[in-house]
Amino acid sequence: MAQVCELCGKGPQFGNNISHAHNVTRRRWNPNLQSVKTAGGGGNTKRVKACTSCIKSGKVTKAA
Repeated sequence: MAQVCELCGKGPQFGNNISHAHNVTRRRWNPNLQSVKTAGGGGNTKRVKACTSCIKSGKVTKAA
């Protein structure tokens, strides 16, 4: 399942877990994606996976 925002294209970032003993393992930070119903043209609704920063900034018009 792709963890990518459909509006801005924000995806996971990668880095390392570093323990106290300095053991290094790979990890990833996923964006906070929410499934939102958006209002489309002609009264149609579409379900979109959008990050919370896009929802807060108003790039998504929620369907009533």
